[in-house]
Amino acid sequence: MNKILDLISLEVMNAFEACGYDASYGKTGISNRPDLCEYQCNGAMAAKKVYKKAPIMIAEDVAGALQGNPVFEEVKAVNPGFINIKVSGSFLADYLRKMYADEALSVEKTKEPKTIMVDYGGPNVAKPLHVGHLRSAIIGESVKRIGRFVGHKVIGDVHLGDWGLQMGLIITEVKKRQPELVYFDESYDGEYPVEPPFTISELEEIYPTASAKSKEDAAYKEEALEATAKLQDGVRGYRALWQHILNVSVADLKRNYSNLNVEFDLWKKESDAQPYIPDMVEYMKKEGYAYQDQGALIVDIKEDTDTKEVPPCIILKSDGAALYTTTDLATIIERMKLFHPDEIIYVVDKRQEMHFTQVFRCARKTKLVDENTKLRFQGFGTMNGKDGKPFKTREGGVMRLETLISDINSQMYKKITENHEVDPEEAMETAKMVALSAIKYGDLSNQASKDYIFDTDKFTSFEGNTGPYILYTIVRIKSILNKYKAGGGEICGDILAPENDSEKGLMMELVKFNSVIEQAFEEIAPHKICSFIYDLANAFNRFYHETRILAEEKEDRQKSWIVLLDLTREVLETSIGLLGFAAPERM
Repeated sequence: MNKILDLISLEVMNAFEACGYDASYGKTGISNRPDLCEYQCNGAMAAKKVYKKAPIMIAEDVAGALQGNPVFEEVKAVNPGFINIKVSGSFLADYLRKMYADEALSVEKTKEPKTIMVDYGGPNVAKPLHVGHLRSAIIGESVKRIGRFVGHKVIGDVHLGDWGLQMGLIITEVKKRQPELVYFDESYDGEYPVEPPFTISELEEIYPTASAKSKEDAAYKEEALEATAKLQDGVRGYRALWQHILNVSVADLKRNYSNLNVEFDLWKKESDAQPYIPDMVEYMKKEGYAYQDQGALIVDIKEDTDTKEVPPCIILKSDGAALYTTTDLATIIERMKLFHPDEIIYVVDKRQEMHFTQVFRCARKTKLVDENTKLRFQGFGTMNGKDGKPFKTREGGVMRLETLISDINSQMYKKITENHEVDPEEAMETAKMVALSAIKYGDLSNQASKDYIFDTDKFTSFEGNTGPYILYTIVRIKSILNKYKAGGGEICGDILAPENDSEKGLMMELVKFNSVIEQAFEEIAPHKICSFIYDLANAFNRFYHETRILAEEKEDRQKSWIVLLDLTREVLETSIGLLGFAAPERM
């Protein structure tokens, strides 16, 4: 469906043209003074120089030409040349009838579907997820869902950190504790055990222990470096142990991400990119892109337009070791080979912007991507506590993500059960859904690139701009619809022109849906959906408090309201689905 602003603009553009002015001056926008009008056109102000005519005279010509147009309830020319517009209720009702009948609720699917990869998540294996992993997972999941909703093929990749010294440290510590394990017998040529020699809890304790030892004991660190080299050289036992680390970690990561309602299409790892590195290095040398500088292999990526220094991209260190840059470039090669994406979006901490500037420039300069392949960096800000510093536990440590989710689940369960009796099992499931809305909406309602305060008390409130408030509104609508159906009513009928301001206000919010979704995708801005559904929930609640829906005696009017409510529910539930959470049937 066409966006309502486009339809309104078309009518105003035609009026400009009918009055002898260029149609382009008729572009119309939403009014920033809703107390005066709903839409506004400022084209007469721009047209004055071309037509050497007072803007108010141009505006009066156009307003006159629009009188009697069924799209508009009122069109006024206002000094110094604004055209203030109110749309007719019948036009709104007709638009909403078509929207209700449309499977995509008025959102047009893209005419040119792209293959888009979203790189989000990025945890290291053998470490528990902590709150620092929250934003990448939440934002990335939403970006993936929005992209699919508008018709693109979107592939989500977790991009696990599973290579390098951290693996050597774990293997070294396991060897210290269990030297008799067959993995360390390099003469062994049999099958290795299926069961891992550690649990996830043990693994999560092993890594920090090994890391701490390596900082204090040079010999220990040297052993870890040797173990890393053996792993990367393909020593069988070390590879088998590494596979155990992966299996145990990934199973736990999948469980934790599932609690966040986050799913990845690919569980690709840094190690998957390693086979591409040797050929990539040779190619860069051969084509003259890379050269030696103080022993390191680098690619110059500075540009004449740079206003600040952009360091060269280091491909290999002086000792021949690869870096994150190397792995990220090799990963791009792998993605181009396997998926040939039109676009790759990286959802990562904004403090990594320079790193990705280097990676993107190097990938382009060395032609690792096609000329028209888009590389996008979506940097996100820090999740802070009420003290304005990065979110911590009360003891000052980094909070595990599992702990945060559990704490908020408990808070929501307490709120749900404190005032009335409910089935404990149902209450816990509802609490989980409401808690997830609190976490995700609390994050996504902020512009991704900005830091924000994670305020548990605020985010779990059922009032104000919060996830629980949005869910409460949806559940309220469901309750009305269920009562209507229980009384023998059927959800069908035409949406009629509004009878009052609150009904029209609800309609005015609903018609923005397709425009909001388009903007949210183009700008990688889930916060625009949050802002929209908050306004929509407020508009519905105003209408609800001013209207006796189930007591209405006029059947056609009641049916119209019921359909309007069902459309509001659909739009809200579709929107929260794009944000990555869902609403319960009751609360």
